[in-house]
Amino acid sequence: MTLFHFTGIKGSGMSSLAQILHDSEQRVQGSDVDKYFFTEQPLRERDILIQPFSEENIQEGMTVIAGNAFPDHHPELERARALGVPVVRYHEFLGKYMEDYTSISVTGTHGKTSTTGLLSHVLTQAKPTSFLIGDGTGKGVKDSTYFVFEACEYKRHFLAYHPDYTIITNIDFDHPDYFHDLDDVLDAFNTMAQQVKKGIIACGDDLNLQRIRANVPVVYYGFEPENDFTVRQLEMNENGSSFDVFIRNEFYERFTIRQPGKHAVLNALAVIAITQYEQIDPKLVQQGFDTFGGVKRRFSVTKVNNHILIDDYAHHPTEISVTLASARQKFPHREVVAVFQPHTFSRTEALLDQFAESLSGADHIYICDIFASAREQKGSLTIQDVVKAIDGANYLQLEEIEALNEHGEAVYLFMGAGDVPKYAKAFREQLS
Repeated sequence: MTLFHFTGIKGSGMSSLAQILHDSEQRVQGSDVDKYFFTEQPLRERDILIQPFSEENIQEGMTVIAGNAFPDHHPELERARALGVPVVRYHEFLGKYMEDYTSISVTGTHGKTSTTGLLSHVLTQAKPTSFLIGDGTGKGVKDSTYFVFEACEYKRHFLAYHPDYTIITNIDFDHPDYFHDLDDVLDAFNTMAQQVKKGIIACGDDLNLQRIRANVPVVYYGFEPENDFTVRQLEMNENGSSFDVFIRNEFYERFTIRQPGKHAVLNALAVIAITQYEQIDPKLVQQGFDTFGGVKRRFSVTKVNNHILIDDYAHHPTEISVTLASARQKFPHREVVAVFQPHTFSRTEALLDQFAESLSGADHIYICDIFASAREQKGSLTIQDVVKAIDGANYLQLEEIEALNEHGEAVYLFMGAGDVPKYAKAFREQLS
């Protein structure tokens, strides 16, 4: 039996895939930087070996799965080629893996992870389901009917996939270090849509998704009455949302979800559309909604001494606006303090005005140092430029976390795709 070595095993997709192979009784190990990431916890729970990067990790008889953030000249990958060890990129391996299942990809600029988590949980109520979620969670289930996975558009990696179904949550301009503009993003999604085998479930409220062209039926969902799957009689409160679902103007079922925000209703509606297409009993769908606990770093709520701390992956202006709206719904009588860590210099610079507008929805704003990713270590923009561009913003350093104390029993939103959880951890420890 071959040994699968993951170069960059702490990456969110890489960690999830390693867990799936381990659960399927494959031999798995990996390497990464020493720094702690939340994605490594499920690996350690499975006793999967995590080593520091080193060319000595690579031995004959392995198959190397390479994370997309690491270049071909990475020492481990060069060593593998020198030994004649197969090297497969993450997205290429995943494209082959899904062929044995009814595969459902979830893609879009925002909301992929939350929707993938909800869909996989709901489908598990009906049939064996394996899944790969972008929060670093994966599970391989014996004799699975479904394989649900998150598909990222960055560098058109999702073109390695030919799923049976695809959910597309939205299309927005992001990843300015790769995509030229919105039209370039749309081109990528349209190419992807041509590769879907059975059907596409798309949010019809997103005007960009109206431009999708495919060779399979495109079923639209959303709040607008023109959609195939629509919501009526929506009731939202601090405990979540309840709503009627109509399919082409005929009543289908009333559902309740526990997650706040209209975006959560849309995520649920996408899941309902897939399950109806697959003829799954709506009672099982509701059972899944009732027991779904959310995904990691997506509106994860902690209460400390009557202070509300929320950890969220929001790193794009659209996501920040959605997260702020969710906080207002769930905690309507509290002030909202936004602690935001920009992710990558290129995104921060390209969308700086939009960041300023979205963060204006908070009562108080703190900006942390820009997080440099593995693929982009520096840029011309400084943290002082960011703070200056955002009206009312304050610069927050980790060693000055006590500055947040002046806001008392507020809602503290820690947002970003980097290591902003360390700020939340420091504040939580101080409150404790």
